[in-house]
Amino acid sequence: MEKIILTGDRPTGKLHLGHFAGSLQKRVELQNNFEQYIMIADLQAITDNDVGVVKKNILELMKDYISVGLDPHKTTFLLQSEIPELTEITFYYMNLVTVSRLERNPTVKNEIQQKNFDNSIPAGFLCYPVSQAADITAFQADYVPVGNDQLPLIEQTNEIVRKFNAKYNTHTLKEVEPILSKTERLVGIDGKAKASKSLGNAIMLSDSEQEIKDKVFAMYTDPNHIHVSDPGRVEGNVVFEYLSAFYDKHDHLQELKENYQKGGLGDIYLKKLLNQVLQELLAPIRERRSKLENSEMYSILYEGTQKARSKAQQTLKQIKKSMDLNFFSI
Repeated sequence: MEKIILTGDRPTGKLHLGHFAGSLQKRVELQNNFEQYIMIADLQAITDNDVGVVKKNILELMKDYISVGLDPHKTTFLLQSEIPELTEITFYYMNLVTVSRLERNPTVKNEIQQKNFDNSIPAGFLCYPVSQAADITAFQADYVPVGNDQLPLIEQTNEIVRKFNAKYNTHTLKEVEPILSKTERLVGIDGKAKASKSLGNAIMLSDSEQEIKDKVFAMYTDPNHIHVSDPGRVEGNVVFEYLSAFYDKHDHLQELKENYQKGGLGDIYLKKLLNQVLQELLAPIRERRSKLENSEMYSILYEGTQKARSKAQQTLKQIKKSMDLNFFSI
């Protein structure tokens, strides 16, 4: 039996290079060897976003998926809000988790701080780890591709699995293993934070040739590297961060780093090189995306959701049987 992969994104905007480096490339690779489910997590997105914005981005997200090489014949795409079994499973799991444990989750704590929720935290947002545990276990996933910042969510999923199995004396649920991406976190072009559309510091997969060039040449480098002859810092230099993620000539890149550190290499040369690398990477993706129709994306998502719901229904039956919640089946 093939091992199952479960992954996904919140439809709060189009995907950017950070997503591509962090998980999209890995998903394209994994679909050839695993049974892969990719969920558009619209329910989780509306915990801190307007419903209209979320709904608008669902098909745009599908276009990003297909344009990077994800194949609907190999990967099942699903829409979270159209699988009510996930909500029911989430409710059962909430009884296995305390509020204090949710508040201690490092991933949740960081996002609460980033979104300035302070003491006005939406309950749905706080329960995000419980919802994610329901998503993972509903499809009986063996693996979830994540970055290091998402590891606490996987840890909490496995805590819920162990508590459920112990409380109901069953082996219904199984623990999941993370698959870490090669590029853990892609910094924004301003060098201040993680690349994000909402912060306006990301290169989108659908950006035009000119938009890519403008963003590359606006990238943060080393403020003390004023003249070409000045020694420069590689650490914290956004251009080198992106070259490390996307430039496949590793020996040449190492040579560039050494020359930059000792002086004699200008930022303009590096930005021209990075622009060339990213244009070659994104041009075919942008071209494929431009040919995708909304109707086609809708059909792919609808069919995948029906298949995924059937699997979630089976898992829910097993969960309720383990809990002895089958009153009308007695």
